[in-house]
Parts: sequence; structure tokens; C-alpha cells
Amino acid sequence: MFNWYKDSSVPETRTFWACYMGWSLDAMDFMLLAYVLPALIGVWHISKFQGGLLQSATLLAGAFGGWGAGALSDRYGRVKTLQIMVAWFSVTTVLCAFAQNYPQLIVLKTLQGFGFGGEWATGAVLMAEIIRPQNRGRALGWIQSGWAVGWGTALVLSTIVFTYLPHDIAWRALFAVGILPAFLIIYVRRNLVEPPRAPMSPAVVKQSAFADLFAIFKPEVLRSTLVGGLFGVGAHGGYAALTTFLPTYLRNEHHLTIMKSGAYMAVIILAFFFGCIVSGTISDWLGRRLNAAIFAIACIITVLLYTFASPTNNEMLILGFPLGFFAAGIPASMAALFSEMYPVGIRGTGTGFCYNFGRVVAAGFPALVGFTAKSQGLGAAIGIDTALAYALVLVAVLLLPESRQKVLIQEPAAANA
Repeated sequence: MFNWYKDSSVPETRTFWACYMGWSLDAMDFMLLAYVLPALIGVWHISKFQGGLLQSATLLAGAFGGWGAGALSDRYGRVKTLQIMVAWFSVTTVLCAFAQNYPQLIVLKTLQGFGFGGEWATGAVLMAEIIRPQNRGRALGWIQSGWAVGWGTALVLSTIVFTYLPHDIAWRALFAVGILPAFLIIYVRRNLVEPPRAPMSPAVVKQSAFADLFAIFKPEVLRSTLVGGLFGVGAHGGYAALTTFLPTYLRNEHHLTIMKSGAYMAVIILAFFFGCIVSGTISDWLGRRLNAAIFAIACIITVLLYTFASPTNNEMLILGFPLGFFAAGIPASMAALFSEMYPVGIRGTGTGFCYNFGRVVAAGFPALVGFTAKSQGLGAAIGIDTALAYALVLVAVLLLPESRQKVLIQEPAAANA
């Protein structure tokens, strides 16, 4: 599981740490809202709907940011675009600390979302092209686990800040911490190499960079785009259907007060971390398709047991680990899978679109759970709709070719020690 890192070249390890730190800090900045939201609701007297809209705006903007940043990275390079995206979400997060009212904050959170989506798309493709093919799944699985690190960091910081500062100041202090990712730019500029690319023709150079956005819908790659988008919908939809109402289900229907403690959050975060790493390892070992199928089937079985088998509260707490573990494994497989579906000229665009298209459509799954709950009950609704989403992943897997160890560039930067 760890030998791939020991055998990696200097360009590979430097790129790994840049992408890992970028995704971790990106996750920290994004997750801060979850911890400042109660304070915002109290200080500004906004509704829960308005609070949720802040995160929805960030996610929606992130979808377009990922697609657009992917196109920019295809045109101007991965490393340069990564620097821009890190600077973007760092600055916009800090600016959130100075918002004077709700309208200002939702505008700033929307702007933050463009950088949030763009950083993942650019970093994922950069790592996929730099790392040697036989280690691609593991490296990208580890990078996806950085989300758990950022999530945990946000939890620790919020606990400390809200313990020692009044709420009307604490939320601003937390957003101000968002400047930390900006220091990553120094590391990126000094240590990363751009993967080799074929020179563009004069006709292509004259085009707008965003003219490349729709190149992924050309006949020769349309199948990849449609199936990749379906995979993204299933992966994000399953996670959204499962996690949105799970705390409400456990608290209201099972009276599991432990849900309110940091200990339960630690279990979920730890499960996510290990799920990403194991998924990446299996992806390189057994292939992209079989790995995704294993985790999707395991997710369906686990969530149905969780919601239909009437386990005790202690059993549900124990089942929470495999539930988070298997749910994490599917998104951990997407960076390698999507990167291998497209040629170099539109790889960033295609990867950014498939991942973030799924995120946009998945926004409807929590509403679907709420609608289904009216007739089936909340537990059954979570189980049915989550299983439905992960079934879409299985359908996509059947339609995709196996791409494990595919060579993405002719002269891999990984060869330069």
C-alpha cells in the first residue's frame, strides 16, 4: 500500500504533496461553513434554508469552476491553472470574514465555489499525468483522502475558536484562516513541473480557451462524457442521499444523541480516510471497473442493512464505519477513471465536467429523499434512494472500458528523477 510512494521519483512526490495539501486545505475551507453556520443563524437571524443556500451556491459554482478550470488547464497548463485556483479560493474565503450581511456572504461563497471546483479538477489531472500508470489509482486515492484531513482540521479549528472567542467574532476568525492555502502557491511555483503536451496549432491558439469547453461533446468522446457524467451522478447522488438526512434519521427516529458529539464525526472522518486509500489500492490491483463495482455493491448492501434491518443503536454506530468507508471508495476512484477516459488536449475539461456534472445533478437527491419519506418513512427513503444512486454507478461501470495503467502522456515526467 505504501511501496508506490517509496519508489516514486522527485517530480512524482512533489506533485503528490502539492495536490494533497491543496485538496486538504480546499476541504478545510469548504467545511468551515458547516461549523460557522450555527453562529451565522444566531448572529444574523437567517433561516436554515438561507444557511443551506450558502453551501448550495458554493457547490453549484464549484461545478462550473471545475469544468472551466479543466478547460483552462488544457489550454494554459496544469501547474499555472492550479496556482490560480488555489489563490482564488484562498482569497475569496478570507473575504468571507469581512462580509457585513447575508447578501454579501452568499456572493462571496459563490465566488469561492469557482476555485473550490477548479482546484480538484486541475490537481487530479496533474497528478494523473505525472505519476507512473501502475501507481495512478493509489496516488489519487491518497489525494482524495486529503478531504478527511481537511474536514478534521476544520472540526478541530472550529472547536478551539468557538471555545475561546464569542460567536460574532469566531466565525470571522475561522474564515480568516482560509488564507493558509495561499502559501501553497510558493511550493507549487518552485517545485512542480508541467507534464509535456503536444504544441497547439495556430488555429487553436487563436480560439478562446472556453471554446474547448464543448470539445468533450464531439462524437469521438461523447460516449465517455455521457457515461462519465452518469458515474458522477451516481457517486455524488449516493453520498448526498445518504449523508444529508442521516443525522436527522438517527437523532429523531433512533434518539442516538451520540450523533451530536465530536466522537461520531471522528468515526465518519476516519472511515472516509481509509476508504479512499483502500479504494485506490484495489483500483490499481483489480482495475477501475471492478473496484467501482465492489464499492458500489458494498454501499448498496450496507445502506440497506442500516435502514431496513432494524439494528440497535450500538449496531448502527458500528455500521457507520463501513457505511462511510464504502461511500468514500467511489469518489476516490473518479480522478483516475475520468483522467484515463480522455486524450490529453481535453483531459482537464472532461475530468472537470464529469466530476462536477454529477455534483450538480446530485443536488436533487436530498429532495428526492424528502419526497420519498412522505410515503415510505425517512429510513426507507434513505435506503431506497441511496441504493438507486449507487445502482447508476454499476450501470456506468458496465458501459466503461477498463483503463488501468493507461499511458496518458508519451514522455511521462515521472521518468525524470
